[in-house]
Amino acid sequence: MNKVESALQRTTDTKALVIGSDALPRSAEMFKELFPGKRAIIVADKITYPLAGEAVKNYFAAAGIAQDEPHVYGYDDSFAEWTYVEELENVLKKTDAIPVAVGSGVINDLTKLTAHRCGRRYMCVGTAASMDGYTAYGASITYQGNKQTFDCPAPYGMALDPRIAAKAPKAMSASGYADLIAKIPAGADWMIADVVGSEAIDRFAFDLVQDGLQEALSDPEGVYNGDVKKVEQLAEGLLLSGFAMQAAKSSRPASGMEHQFSHFWDMEDLEFEGKHVSHGFKVGIGTLASTASLELLLAAPIESLDIDACVAKWKSWEETEKEILRIFDGKPGFIDRALTETKNKYVDKEGLRRELTAFKAAWPELKERIRKQIIPFEEVRRRLKLVGAPYEPEQLGVSRARFRDTFAKIPYMRSRFSNIDIAYRCGFMDEWLERLFGKGGIWEVE
Repeated sequence: MNKVESALQRTTDTKALVIGSDALPRSAEMFKELFPGKRAIIVADKITYPLAGEAVKNYFAAAGIAQDEPHVYGYDDSFAEWTYVEELENVLKKTDAIPVAVGSGVINDLTKLTAHRCGRRYMCVGTAASMDGYTAYGASITYQGNKQTFDCPAPYGMALDPRIAAKAPKAMSASGYADLIAKIPAGADWMIADVVGSEAIDRFAFDLVQDGLQEALSDPEGVYNGDVKKVEQLAEGLLLSGFAMQAAKSSRPASGMEHQFSHFWDMEDLEFEGKHVSHGFKVGIGTLASTASLELLLAAPIESLDIDACVAKWKSWEETEKEILRIFDGKPGFIDRALTETKNKYVDKEGLRRELTAFKAAWPELKERIRKQIIPFEEVRRRLKLVGAPYEPEQLGVSRARFRDTFAKIPYMRSRFSNIDIAYRCGFMDEWLERLFGKGGIWEVE
């Protein structure tokens, strides 16, 4: 049994996957097996419909599948906005046809949520290796100006032709590569969370993401140049990451501290040169930040950590609450999120003692596991540059001062335990911020 077959036995939502040059014709067979006797409706946009949507429509017709008229979005600056959910919902309410998303992240998320709201499943034919969200539970949609994740099942079936994905705009493959390399520090974060007792490792989900990951990331230049084999490896890594999230019923297998930067900038509605910044590009810069933080952790004197001193300095929840109100003064959305997320992972002094005692005891072995897990900072930056992804925060429109500010606020914004929480609990934050952003630091703020 190969990895895909093994994964499909554990996934809760997706029951069929085809990656290969025959993905489009086989998508018709998949539809008939998953939705016997049902009508179909192709959902695409003005780019993906001529690219693959029309071919899928023709393959479905040849297979005898009845179809409604395709719904083709006419947007220009495509991002998953709530009005597009309403647009598709108005179409689906008039039919019982099963939607077939033909596109990448935006089309998939819009179809995923709308199908769920209309009480039916859907399938997806991907056109780019741009993110891991194809096969992940939930859809990222901008609602009332804020990007939010809405609960909804992943596609019932998924097909992707790497030849089509290899011809996608280079920025899309670069974004997918950045999202995949993020799984490296995310794996290290899960090791840390497991050791302190915050979140136990699900070995199946962990291995599903991590096995073969280094190979999939080995040739960023090949991905940039549209090498079909390398893009296929990239796509498989991203799709398996989505399956791992389904199996674990959590995004933990594919997401750590690096994703918290993306979530934070989503809340700030980050744009660069008048356009929304892709998820992968934000996560890529977050990956650099997390890798730099992990390297500082590896160099820290954990063996001689004074746990009593850490416990003595640890703030009560009341003090932490006041600190959050001060840090995010004037930003009620941030305050609400920070209070909820921080409360969920807050521990009292005795809880901190237990966490740090377990961490210190496990450190000799954990240190070597983390060292073997991560890719060195300079190599991560080199690969991001080769694949055509941003490798400096300024390339996202984030100044170094803003980057530093984000770094300092990240510990409050997500209940998921990561390496930055260890820095915070050990009292390393001020020192690390100075080493990263002070004179001579990687991102020296002038």
